[in-house]
Amino acid sequence: MEALFDVEASAALGEAERKRVLERLGPVVRAVAQDERSELRNRELATERIVEQLAEAARPRRRRRPTQPTEASQERRLGRKRRQSELKESRRPPPAED
Repeated sequence: MEALFDVEASAALGEAERKRVLERLGPVVRAVAQDERSELRNRELATERIVEQLAEAARPRRRRRPTQPTEASQERRLGRKRRQSELKESRRPPPAED
Protein backbone atom coordinates (compact mmCIF):
# COMPACT_ATOMS: atom_id res chain seq x y z
CA MET A 1 0.00 0.00 0.00
CA GLU A 2 1.32 3.41 -0.93
CA ALA A 3 0.18 6.69 0.60
CA LEU A 4 0.83 10.10 -0.93
CA PHE A 5 0.52 13.56 0.60
CA ASP A 6 0.52 16.70 -1.54
CA VAL A 7 2.33 19.29 0.56
CA GLU A 8 1.61 22.27 -1.70
CA ALA A 9 -2.16 21.68 -1.74
CA SER A 10 -2.47 20.96 1.98
CA ALA A 11 -4.61 23.25 4.10
CA ALA A 12 -3.45 21.49 7.28
CA LEU A 13 0.03 23.04 7.19
CA GLY A 14 0.79 26.65 8.01
CA GLU A 15 2.92 28.72 5.64
CA ALA A 16 6.13 28.33 7.67
CA GLU A 17 5.56 24.57 8.13
CA ARG A 18 4.79 24.13 4.43
CA LYS A 19 8.00 25.92 3.50
CA ARG A 20 10.09 23.72 5.83
CA VAL A 21 8.44 20.50 4.59
CA LEU A 22 8.89 21.50 0.93
CA GLU A 23 12.53 22.29 1.62
CA ARG A 24 13.21 18.99 3.39
CA LEU A 25 10.89 16.47 1.70
CA GLY A 26 9.74 18.02 -1.57
CA PRO A 27 6.25 18.71 -2.95
CA VAL A 28 4.89 15.17 -2.45
CA VAL A 29 5.53 12.95 0.57
CA ARG A 30 5.30 9.23 -0.12
CA ALA A 31 5.17 6.25 2.25
CA VAL A 32 4.90 2.56 1.45
CA ALA A 33 3.70 -0.19 3.80
CA GLN A 34 3.59 -3.89 2.97
CA ASP A 35 4.13 -5.21 6.46
CA GLU A 36 0.73 -6.75 7.11
CA ARG A 37 -1.58 -9.02 5.14
CA SER A 38 -4.49 -6.63 5.57
CA GLU A 39 -4.79 -3.77 3.08
CA LEU A 40 -6.52 -1.64 5.68
CA ARG A 41 -3.72 -2.13 8.20
CA ASN A 42 -1.09 -1.35 5.55
CA ARG A 43 -2.97 1.85 4.69
CA GLU A 44 -2.94 2.82 8.38
CA LEU A 45 0.78 2.11 8.65
CA ALA A 46 1.56 4.16 5.54
CA THR A 47 -0.51 7.05 6.88
CA GLU A 48 1.28 6.89 10.23
CA ARG A 49 4.63 6.99 8.44
CA ILE A 50 3.61 10.06 6.47
CA VAL A 51 2.49 11.79 9.67
CA GLU A 52 5.86 10.98 11.30
CA GLN A 53 7.78 12.30 8.28
CA LEU A 54 5.73 15.50 8.23
CA ALA A 55 6.13 16.06 11.96
CA GLU A 56 9.91 15.65 11.70
CA ALA A 57 10.22 17.89 8.63
CA ALA A 58 7.91 20.63 9.95
CA ARG A 59 9.74 20.96 13.26
CA PRO A 60 11.98 24.03 13.28
CA ARG A 61 15.68 23.30 13.76
CA ARG A 62 17.44 24.84 16.71
CA ARG A 63 20.11 27.32 15.75
CA ARG A 64 23.64 26.38 16.72
CA ARG A 65 25.13 28.61 19.36
CA PRO A 66 28.87 28.96 18.74
CA THR A 67 30.99 27.99 21.72
CA GLN A 68 34.64 28.28 22.64
CA PRO A 69 36.79 25.21 23.36
CA THR A 70 37.29 24.67 27.10
CA GLU A 71 40.67 25.22 28.68
CA ALA A 72 40.95 21.51 29.48
CA SER A 73 40.17 20.46 25.89
CA GLN A 74 42.79 22.90 24.57
CA GLU A 75 45.35 21.49 26.99
CA ARG A 76 44.53 17.91 25.94
CA ARG A 77 44.93 18.83 22.27
CA LEU A 78 48.27 20.56 22.89
CA GLY A 79 49.45 17.63 25.03
CA ARG A 80 48.65 15.19 22.21
CA LYS A 81 50.53 17.40 19.74
CA ARG A 82 53.52 17.57 22.08
CA ARG A 83 53.63 13.77 22.53
CA GLN A 84 53.30 13.20 18.76
CA SER A 85 56.10 15.67 18.12
CA GLU A 86 58.35 13.93 20.65
CA LEU A 87 57.60 10.55 19.08
CA LYS A 88 58.50 11.79 15.61
CA GLU A 89 61.62 13.51 16.96
CA SER A 90 62.76 10.23 18.54
CA ARG A 91 62.52 8.47 15.14
CA ARG A 92 65.05 10.80 13.52
CA PRO A 93 68.61 9.61 13.18
CA PRO A 94 71.10 11.42 15.38
CA PRO A 95 72.93 14.34 13.73
CA ALA A 96 76.14 13.33 11.97
CA GLU A 97 79.33 14.50 13.61
CA ASP A 98 82.20 15.75 11.46
